[in-house]
Amino acid sequence: MGDYKYQSGFGSHFSTEDPRCPNALPVGQNSPQKCAYGLYAEQLSGTAFTAPRTENSRTWFYRIRPSVVHEPFQKLNVSKHLVSNWNEQPPNPNQMRWKPFDLPSSNEKVNFAEGLHTICGAGDTRSRHGLAIHVYTCNTSMDNSAFYNADGDFLIVPQQGVLDITTEFGKLKVNPNEICVIQQGMRFSVNVEGPTRGYILEVYDHHFTLPDLGPIGANGLANPRDFLTPVAWFEEKDEEFKIISKYQGSLFCAKQKHTPFDVVAWHGNYVPYKYDLSKFMVINSVSFDHCDPSIFTVLTCQSSRPGTAIADFVIFPPRWSVQENTFRPPYYHRNCMSEFMGLILGKYEAKEEGFMPGGGSLHSIMTPHGPDRQCFDGASNAQLNPERIAEGTQAFMFESSLSMAVTKWGEETCQKLDSKYYQCWQTLKKYFNGKK
Repeated sequence: MGDYKYQSGFGSHFSTEDPRCPNALPVGQNSPQKCAYGLYAEQLSGTAFTAPRTENSRTWFYRIRPSVVHEPFQKLNVSKHLVSNWNEQPPNPNQMRWKPFDLPSSNEKVNFAEGLHTICGAGDTRSRHGLAIHVYTCNTSMDNSAFYNADGDFLIVPQQGVLDITTEFGKLKVNPNEICVIQQGMRFSVNVEGPTRGYILEVYDHHFTLPDLGPIGANGLANPRDFLTPVAWFEEKDEEFKIISKYQGSLFCAKQKHTPFDVVAWHGNYVPYKYDLSKFMVINSVSFDHCDPSIFTVLTCQSSRPGTAIADFVIFPPRWSVQENTFRPPYYHRNCMSEFMGLILGKYEAKEEGFMPGGGSLHSIMTPHGPDRQCFDGASNAQLNPERIAEGTQAFMFESSLSMAVTKWGEETCQKLDSKYYQCWQTLKKYFNGKK
């Protein structure tokens, strides 16, 4: 695949052309009567034409063939566990924890599109409101095929294995402890080497943005300059390709006789991007108390209610803990938001046993959760010295204001739900003695 080259900046307006075709970008206009090199001009809109200028996003492609050159789409049934039906199972408010999700066996070949499994979600793809949480498990590349999501944006969190992603915009290499966002409508193909697993947060409403910093100031958390977008790269292949579309929660496939990755040049601000989680600037208390986890927000997709998210992507990275006279781990909590957690690597501080990389947990709206007995007793009696915590660990949370339903696959078929999860709190003792 060659070198991976990037442009930096979040929400930036980029201009790039493959060096094999200099001056492929038109000057001073978007759609000239004749494009250089016999290319076609094509616009990809990420917002309505009349969206406010601060939110408006689109990109102009200059490509060998327009995307419209394909045969009719046909229903595809390669991923029967990719769903958006939230009525499969009766509601279940219990705390849920999943053991690591199975990787494909060595005697079966499963690519990224075939290995999508939906755990939970809420809302409706047709009304463009809601979200879904998926895992992907695969072991082979998407040869001569590409995928796009007409329903919303994918925030992809690799846990095991490197993702070698070709997009219409160029190429991305995404390692564990990095994330990438492939926005609505963008065509991409995933190459892998060996067993590969990760998590996906899909949002139907809006696009992801950086959280406001408020009194933090101009710098901090995920800094815009650390987000990377690929430079233009194209291939010229006149072979049969499959274009897989996720549309209204179902998969469809159309055939065409050429590669979709034929964009010679492009400019715009509607782009795929990646981010290295190790570059996150952690903000934390240096006096007392455990800060709310919102201070660890990397990206957010806001609802129509100010400060309330359809989905937040939050991480719990290595950091210093220095609070005085404080129970330092996460506090016991009942939340008006849904919290899905995953673990990329290491051991999560509040539950070092049972919560494993490649697994997950769901604490639904107003369902109690918090540290287990071992964590509570240890932290309540620890010597409060400055210490590094979460070293060698990266846990994350998908948090949503919506009440999420678990799919039949998530609750039954995958057979990874830990029925004994509730027991980790049963040994919490009564310490009350009526004396201060």
